[in-house]
Amino acid sequence: MNRKRPSGMGFGALRAAAPYLRLYKDRVFVVKLGGEVLSRTSRIEALVEQAAVLQALGVRVVIVHGGGPQSTQLTSRLKHSARMVAGRRVTGSEELQVASYVLNGEVNTRLLSACRACGVPAVGLSGVDAGLVMARRRPPMKVEGAGEEPVDFGFVGDIEEVDPAVLKMLLKKRFLPIVSPLSADSRGGLLNINADTVAAAVATAIGAEKLVLTMAAPGILSDRADASTLLSHLDLAGLRQLRADGALADGMLPKAAAIEAAITGGVPRVHLVSGSTEDALLREVFTNEGCGTLVVRSIDALSAAEQEAGRQ
Repeated sequence: MNRKRPSGMGFGALRAAAPYLRLYKDRVFVVKLGGEVLSRTSRIEALVEQAAVLQALGVRVVIVHGGGPQSTQLTSRLKHSARMVAGRRVTGSEELQVASYVLNGEVNTRLLSACRACGVPAVGLSGVDAGLVMARRRPPMKVEGAGEEPVDFGFVGDIEEVDPAVLKMLLKKRFLPIVSPLSADSRGGLLNINADTVAAAVATAIGAEKLVLTMAAPGILSDRADASTLLSHLDLAGLRQLRADGALADGMLPKAAAIEAAITGGVPRVHLVSGSTEDALLREVFTNEGCGTLVVRSIDALSAAEQEAGRQ
């Protein structure tokens, strides 16, 4: 199922992309940028440039970003240690402050700055703004592989509702919303939420055509230690089987949950691509071959050309 890599984005590629350009005009793509791919200015600029191209072609883009590595670095400098359970961050009061500084401050502002450099009108906001994401604090819960005692994730939120009104308003005016996953409960208590989870919920609520998750790996691997085992495409049944077989671990577990939530919530296609591969976002969206992993509800949802490209 490994994909043949496209040789370039020349006239032939543009001709092949034409049907997609017609299909996706005025549709919404939610693109989640992982903190690991935002660690370098060059990567940020490249990803924002690709988002700008999508906008110029008539696609309406919402960016949701993480900031886990940046939060870990700041936590370490403050002499605290970050704790992760099943790929999810435990957020104490100090970690919540760090998340606020990093997500709403450093990362969001750097993305806005890159948008300005590209001439893209962007607006930064978080799940707290305009009631975008309403959440509740997660109660202590048992986590597979974490022992018998329930895990208290601290100030971590579970999403109750997403109100996309503010995003629709911004998209109508051709702004590019850049969303931090920090949210709050009904009393205004700040809560940290996994960015993949927020991206999936936002994509579902806004009726997105696609959810694109950028990551350090090139996509979903059948053997997480071997990059050559990249899966071109799979369906929900295949995703669940990978999880049951132990092929997904750590940060891929919340991603898998987000993928399933998005697809069962009505998002037709979820893509996973490397945030450091050249033009990965455009290649994945506008070619049959792609460069990452495409997840759909059923393989029958793929065109014959896409299935054939995946078998080459």
